[in-house]
Order: sequence, then C-alpha cells, then structure tokens
Amino acid sequence: MSLRINSEAPDFTAETTEGTIHFHEWIGDGWAMLFSHPKDFTPVCTTELGYLAGLKSEFEKRNCKIIGLSVDSVKDHELWLKDIEETQGHKVTYPLIGDTDLAIAKLYDMLPDDAGDVAEGRTAADNATVRSVFLIGPDKKIKAMLIYPMSSGRNFDEILRLIDSNQLTALHQVATPVNWKQGEDVIIVPAVSDEEARKRYPDGWKSPKPYIRYVPPPQ
Repeated sequence: MSLRINSEAPDFTAETTEGTIHFHEWIGDGWAMLFSHPKDFTPVCTTELGYLAGLKSEFEKRNCKIIGLSVDSVKDHELWLKDIEETQGHKVTYPLIGDTDLAIAKLYDMLPDDAGDVAEGRTAADNATVRSVFLIGPDKKIKAMLIYPMSSGRNFDEILRLIDSNQLTALHQVATPVNWKQGEDVIIVPAVSDEEARKRYPDGWKSPKPYIRYVPPPQ
C-alpha cells in the first residue's frame, strides 16, 4: 500500500528487543517515531542508533516514543546493541523490531511486494529502501515522512524540530516558517480569516504581504 501524510499508520504485531508489541496499542495516546534501517551491523546506522539513544530524553519531553525496525532478527538486534553501546557511548533503551519475513517493511511501503519473505541472505544494498522515518500522531495518522540514502546519516535534531512544529500546529491553526525553532514567530494559516485572526491575536500581526501573517507562537 502507498502511504502518505495523513494516512493511518498501519497497525501490526511484532517481536521486539523489549517483547511483543501491538503497534497502535504501544503508541497509546502520545506520539511515536518509527525509523528503519537496512541491516544490522552497518556503520552509518550504528552511529544513528547510538546518537538517538542519547536523545531519548528529548523525545520523552515531547511525549514521543521511539521505535526502530530492521529486516533482521531480534537476536541479531540484541548482539548489535552491544556494539552500539561500546562504540557510541549510549545504551539503546528503545525497542527494535525484528522483521525477518519483511512483512512490516512491505506494510510501510519500504520494500516491494515481490521482495520475497526471508531476510536471511539479503544485503544492506538489497534493503536500501528500508531507510525511512515516520512521525505518527496520537490519532495514529502519519504526520511526516523522511527517506534517506544509506550513505547519509539522519539528522535527529532536525526531527526533534519537526516534532515541535507538528505538535504546535496540531493545537493551533498556525504553520512554521523556514528554519523555525521553538519560541520564534509562526504564521497564521490561510484558512483563518482576518476576522477570526483578530479574535485570536488581538495585538495584531506582522504582514509583509496580505497572505503572510506572522505572530508570536501561541502559548
């Protein structure tokens, strides 16, 4: 199935390094980030999982759970986690999904249906498209998707910024401008009329053009 922003994140049951989970139930009433990698014991992904482990508290502040996926076994994941802690200096304390039959990779449109159903014998290059990030809201809808090549490490600081933006806009009818960071001005979306905007923002707004209306971030 093809997934887009506002698609429902497909539900599944899977074995992970922290036991069996039912994905939607595991998400609960908060946010979640599902990120995938082509294979265990690969260098770029090793750095990513380690760095992300160090950022876990920042995700927790945002009520956002982290979960990883690889088309390898949970047993392989557990071995790899030891390498990650040794080389990156952070212990991974979020779950990693085992996907040895490629079912979840296919469910999330990261591998084609004809990719087979056995992970064993596949190389990282065979799984190159299993390299995505899905940001999922409390309504279990996909709020953002990012896809990276194997050669480029992901910027999880940027993903935190993306979560901040999505969480702000989920509560208020605003958008965030280029390179926005927490505390900076936001944009009133076009769907809000000037009349309605005056009620919400009685102090007014900055408007270099009629269709651009900057206001301080709602509290």
